[in-house]
Formats: sequence, C-alpha cells, structure tokens
Amino acid sequence: MSRLVAAGRTAGMIGAWVGVATAGAAVGFAAERYAMGRSLKKDDPYADEPFGSLRGAARTVLTDDGVALHVEVDEAPEAGRDVPTLVFCHGFALTTDAWHFQRRDLRGSARLVFLDQRGHGRSGPLPDDGDLSFRRLGADLGLVLDEVVPKGPIVLVGHSMGGMTVQALAEDRPDLFGRRIVGAALIATSGQKLDVSGLGLPGYLGRLAGRAAPAAVSILARKPELVERGRKMGSDLAYVLTRRYAFAEGGSPKLVEFTAIMNAAVPIDVVARFFPLFGELDAAEAIPVLAKIPVLVIGGERDQMTPVQHSRDLADALVDVEYIEATDAGHMVLLERHEVVTEALRTLVERTRRGGRPRRLSSRIASVRRRRTKED
Repeated sequence: MSRLVAAGRTAGMIGAWVGVATAGAAVGFAAERYAMGRSLKKDDPYADEPFGSLRGAARTVLTDDGVALHVEVDEAPEAGRDVPTLVFCHGFALTTDAWHFQRRDLRGSARLVFLDQRGHGRSGPLPDDGDLSFRRLGADLGLVLDEVVPKGPIVLVGHSMGGMTVQALAEDRPDLFGRRIVGAALIATSGQKLDVSGLGLPGYLGRLAGRAAPAAVSILARKPELVERGRKMGSDLAYVLTRRYAFAEGGSPKLVEFTAIMNAAVPIDVVARFFPLFGELDAAEAIPVLAKIPVLVIGGERDQMTPVQHSRDLADALVDVEYIEATDAGHMVLLERHEVVTEALRTLVERTRRGGRPRRLSSRIASVRRRRTKED
C-alpha cells in the first residue's frame, strides 16, 4: 500500500476523530444520518427544545483580509445604561447557536451580541492564503467590538476556542480591558497548549492517530473529499464519540444531536486548518491583562477536550475571579449545565456593576478556590 493511500485512509478515519480531539465540541459528521432511526429518550427534557431557532438582528463585519463575519444582536431597550453588552464567542466546530440557553434566558436583561467565528456558521470562508492564528481570531473579535459595540461597557463570554479568542484579544489590545471591557467569562477553555498528539483517543487508537496525524491532517486540507466520504459512512461512530468526548455519561440525546448538527456544518478544510493551532497555544501574556477585571472561569469536571486542570490553572492565576467546577458535565457544559452557566453570567454582570476592590469571591469557593455545583 502506498504511503499516500495509507495516509488517505487514515485521513478518512481522522475525519471522524478530529472534531472530538481538538478544543471544539466533538465529532459531528453526518448528523442527519445518525439522527434518522434513532429515537430520543421519552424522558429527555430537551426533546422539544427549538434549538437553532433563536435569531437576532443580523450584521456583517468585514475584516481587513476580506472575511465577512456574521454577527447577530439582541437588543434590550429596557436595560439600564450601566448594564454591559454581553458579547458571546463560540468554540471550534460550533456556531452562535451553541449559546441557545444563555440567549433564551438572558434576552431582555442586557444587549446580547453573538459572533460566528471565521469559517464557521454564517461567516465567510477562510481565505486560501490568509493568516490563521489566535491573534487573527482576537483581531476579528476586536473589530466586532469596534463596529457593533462602539460605546458602553462590555462583558466578553468565550467557550473553548472562544475563550482562547478572548485571551488573544487581551494580548493584542490590552488597552480595552478595564476601560471598555469590564468583565470576562472563560468557559471550558485553556490558556496553554493542548495535547493533540493522540487526537484525544484512548490507548491503541490514540497512539495510532498520533503517528498518523501530521500527514493525515495535511491531506484533510488538500483533499477534503476523502473525509466527506468518511462522514457519510461513520454516523454511528460519530454519535458515540460525540457523546463520549463532549458530554458526561447519561446526557441528553437531543443535546448530543444538536451539537453534532453544528459540527457537521463545518467544512473539513476548516477543521484541518484550525487543528494545529491548539497544539501551539500559549496565552500567558493575557493573564496580567485579565487581572484588571472581574473574571468568571467555569470548568466541566469531566471535560475530555480541554482538561479541567486548565480551567483551574486559569483561575489560580487571576485576581478577581470566581471559579465554578460543574460536576456531571463535560466540554459542552454551556448546554449540559446551562442553568449553572447562565446564573453565573448574571452574577458576573452584577459584579461588574458593583465595582469595588478586586477579590476572590466568598468562602464558598474554599481554600482551593473551587466551588462544586450539582443539582439534587
């Protein structure tokens, strides 16, 4: 078997793995295939939830390299002038719809802005020969703030790659923090490089994928048709891996389905081009900038994408911080434990309005600055 053929076959398999392995949500290939014939649990509380139906006033922000960024705004005419605008930045292989519950439950209480990252959702494709880096993503976010939120206080909310984007903005434009940006929420994210050598897979599969990954990911970018065929064939595997790597055990099938549908919409060449970034991440310079403002850090105890220790490390490095570690939650904690995330955002907004001296919040976080939350 030639090396190219072998790498091509490996690329097809890795096509079903790579979304799970990186800082995004999970493999979501061919969601429509696995959804057919798989009934939801009768007791699934989200069986009738209208995911993907919430829309706002659409805006297009054009970047200096020609990417049309899709932005949606939910206005809140009755919110006070001192209530900050919340700007939401989603993770890898997701869209603005990932914030479904937060959007549903916070509407009307504050102005909400949602950004589709370049190459994702309704935003334009990646330039063929353009720069792709976290600095580039941070610049995109900064441009959205300049054009869509030209005045008033801002709270940034980032999940996974979105949290990395917030940190990149802090490194690139520190002058915004403490002046315009008065708070930040970093959810299931990291400020340090992730181990992508084994693509997040256990045992033998991880070792095999780690050896094949460099050649296979390169093929993903050049010959996406190889992987699209794998998408069509691997629907059941995709469902199992999505549930295994993005959610805690026993989660809602509808949430798994919703996540996978978002993932499935991301072109495989986008997946391939983003993939190497997560093994190069180093946002250490963002820490002193974020230390100027109140920060909320949320980790999922069972997160297998961005290890919960990375969330703990972020919280340990900050000054005015609340850290919440949600039990029975994985990487998609913003869906799986949405009530915890939304309530914590409300608290963060109130912290920014109160001002006062920087502090670590209350004894409920305990000596290790960790508060565990779990519904009875």
